[in-house]
Parts: sequence; structure tokens; C-alpha cells
Amino acid sequence: MRIPLQPFRDNGIDEKNRLRDEWLKVLDWAIDQALSNGLMVVLDFHGFVAMGKDPLGNKDRFLSTWKQMTERYRNSPDNVIFEILNEPHGKLTLELWNQFYGEALSIIRETNPGGTVIIGPGNWNDIHSLDYLKPPEHDQNIIVTIHYYRPMDFTHQGAIWAGRGDKVGNEWKGTAEEKQAIVKDFEKAQAWSEKNERPLFLGEFGVYDRADMSPRVRYLSFVARLAEKMGWSWAYWQFDSDFIVYDMNSDKWIEPILNALMRY
Repeated sequence: MRIPLQPFRDNGIDEKNRLRDEWLKVLDWAIDQALSNGLMVVLDFHGFVAMGKDPLGNKDRFLSTWKQMTERYRNSPDNVIFEILNEPHGKLTLELWNQFYGEALSIIRETNPGGTVIIGPGNWNDIHSLDYLKPPEHDQNIIVTIHYYRPMDFTHQGAIWAGRGDKVGNEWKGTAEEKQAIVKDFEKAQAWSEKNERPLFLGEFGVYDRADMSPRVRYLSFVARLAEKMGWSWAYWQFDSDFIVYDMNSDKWIEPILNALMRY
């Protein structure tokens, strides 16, 4: 279970960079619920918008958040994993990101020397930016995450925030050419993984719900099975909302999406 954390946006941190007790109590509850149901927990720092706009201005808050988080959860079981930052991008350049994640990792290792940490490349955790990521050679308990939404005209059709509000009706038919484009991208990532001896986690993939159901199912099934064939772990984006797999208002699964992901 990947839990996106947004203390900057959600008033979870005060003017002295202290995480608020009420925010932490909700997080404690979420972690306890996940663990009691046999789920692995990924604590994903999801403040990527603020970090992309002003990385230097937000750096102290970012590092302070990780210092407090790792101290609080230092005795958590091994299946509580820290993901340093979702989708670094913008002014948090590929080069600057190596510096930022390195400092955050050092803070985490002060209290969690053996815990598993997830780090992804810059430029939105893009597969094609893996070569710019420089994991520390001395620290082998790191999983590298990548996100995959290609082709964007299909996966993000109808998404106003992605500049595709009026671009709907795109299909993914599962042609040999369409499949090969994804295979080529995944093989590139797998080659990097083998060369650098780092396991990969497909931390996000999905299709916006303005797309028709049949091509959504076709695409998601292909991507999930291909990731598994590569030996990667994966997490679908997202549980509820607009890439929906579970409708919280009606308390039911979106069964075609669930079945595509889980091979029912």
C-alpha cells in the first residue's frame, strides 16, 4: 500500500518545520490499518509540486520532514518502506535531485541504517532518466522506482491538468507496434537495473477514467503482466479518484480494472 504524504499542502507541518501531532496520528492510524491487513506500506513523500517549483526554498522543510518521520518510525517492521520523493521535476533538476536525495538518505540512515528506501530518477521518475540517477554504491538496500504512462495521449486523455481536457476518444488497441513501444521502454529500464544491480518498482501506472473501459483494461493488463515478466514489483495509480480502481462513495471495486490488474 503506497500512502502519498503531503504535509506541506495539508497543513501537516508548522512554521518551525515540525510535523503536527494530528497529522502524525492520522498517519499512525493508516500504517496500523495497512499492517493489520497484511499489506506492505510505502510512505511516499508526495510534495512534488512544491519541491519542483522551489526546491531550495523547501529544502529545510523537506529534510526536516524526513528526520522526524524516520525517528518516529525507526522501530517499524521491515515492510514499512520510505519513498524519498514522488516525481522530482522542474527546478529540482536531474543533477540537483542527486544531491537532495543523497542528503535525505543520509538523514534516514541515521535512525534506519538497514531499512529499505525507494528512490526514483528525476524528470517525473521517467524510465529515460535512469542513467542520471546515481545510487550510492555502499548502500544496497535501495529499490529504484519508475513511473510509466506512455502513450500520454491515451493514458491522460481528458485530463485538464495535463493539457488534454479536450483530447478524448484515443484508444490503445494492443497492436504489435503499440506493445513493442512499451516493451522497448521496459527493456531499457531492465538493462539499467541489471547493469546497476538495483531492483525496480513500477511505482505508478494507470489510465485516466475519461478513456473507454475496454482499451483501459487492455492496456493495464499488458503493462502489469509485462512488469511481472520483468520481475518488477508494481503499484497502480490510484485507488480512488480519477484513475479509479475502487469507488469509495459506493464502496465497491471497479471490477474490470481490478480484474485486469489482478489476472482474475
